[in-house]
Amino acid sequence: MATSKPRRSSRTRRTATTLAEIPDHLVAEIFLRLPAAEDLVRASAACVSFRRLVTDKSFLRHFRRLHDPPLLAFFDRNGFHHPLPPHPFAPAASALADAADLSFSFFPNHGRWSVQDIHEGRILLLRPGAAKQPQVSMEAAVCDPLHRKYVLLPPVPDDLAASMMHHPATAHTPWCEAFLVPLDEEAETAFGVMWMLHFTTRLAAFVYSSTTRQWQAVASKEWNELLLGKGKSTMVSPIDRDFYGRYYAYGCFYWESTMMGKKDLLVFDTRRMEFSSCDLPPKELCPLGLAIVEAGEARLGLFGIHVEAGKFDLCYYIKGNKCESSSQWQLEKTIPICSGCWPDIKAATGRYLLLGKFGPMRFVNSTAHEDLEYISVDVKTLQLARVCTKSSGFAFSKTWIYTNFPPSLSSPKI
Repeated sequence: MATSKPRRSSRTRRTATTLAEIPDHLVAEIFLRLPAAEDLVRASAACVSFRRLVTDKSFLRHFRRLHDPPLLAFFDRNGFHHPLPPHPFAPAASALADAADLSFSFFPNHGRWSVQDIHEGRILLLRPGAAKQPQVSMEAAVCDPLHRKYVLLPPVPDDLAASMMHHPATAHTPWCEAFLVPLDEEAETAFGVMWMLHFTTRLAAFVYSSTTRQWQAVASKEWNELLLGKGKSTMVSPIDRDFYGRYYAYGCFYWESTMMGKKDLLVFDTRRMEFSSCDLPPKELCPLGLAIVEAGEARLGLFGIHVEAGKFDLCYYIKGNKCESSSQWQLEKTIPICSGCWPDIKAATGRYLLLGKFGPMRFVNSTAHEDLEYISVDVKTLQLARVCTKSSGFAFSKTWIYTNFPPSLSSPKI
């Protein structure tokens, strides 16, 4: 006797039909509202059409603009360190540690390269090279440890370097630094690398674009011009000038600088390729270092450490973007950090600040040790979260924050 198949109710049929007929643009709007990238990955596993939508480049660009990247690790001379539970990004950091090759073993002669900068999951590596202009002779490469891809950069052309080095105003060998420069976000694999040269009387820069695969001189500024813009005209000697840190926010790089005994911010606008300077809060308000972040709504944020009677506070200031002269730094919040320990601002990105706190001294086998506790500060919520604790080691070495899961670079080639 033949058995009849169970009949679905009309309500079930209507529901199935409705789900299947939701237009892609509405599904995309739903997915854009998912709170985290992990949720997006889980949604993409549901069916082929969802995966096709989620992996679309324009959708991913939109998702990244709406969602801040997670803090996945930080790097110093001791290597990479990942957030540990109960930090909110500990699961994503653990996934990165399992998936990425953070020892760069896929990189040729990787033991001879050193980390110079980290931005949005991309890492700039340098090693000594040979060129007529030793200040810019380092060989450079940009590496993506998650996808195990890298791009070797061509050297700065000798004639281009010579034209900058032999400038009439050049009086001494410059101090140089190299770092990653964000480019057009529409080209997902695009990146830039900047060589910045600090001469006695001026600043100069070269920039490499992965789009054109060429170096070009993009900026030069006399120190006198920077001071004239602040009502000064005195020539600046090397001993009158110093720089600390390097922070990126809203398309500009910022350095804490000392010129003629006064602290200012040196600014480099990556869109205009121009140098300028702007004021800082009075030194007595944040004497123990500072960091620039994105405060939202095109406003700059500044974190500084204030100490009084042995107690340390983290002060957060906000002002308008582009350092408008009419806009003053306003104290937004004071966050107690600690007493009986010594805090230090280690690094910052547009969204996160990384603090280090030296704890009390302890002795192991008659040898003095200090533990360094790392704490992240969410710029939007001003919430503090413990990242990890490690032996102080190279406690004062340069530190970079690793964020985001970047789109893959092109295949290894020049």
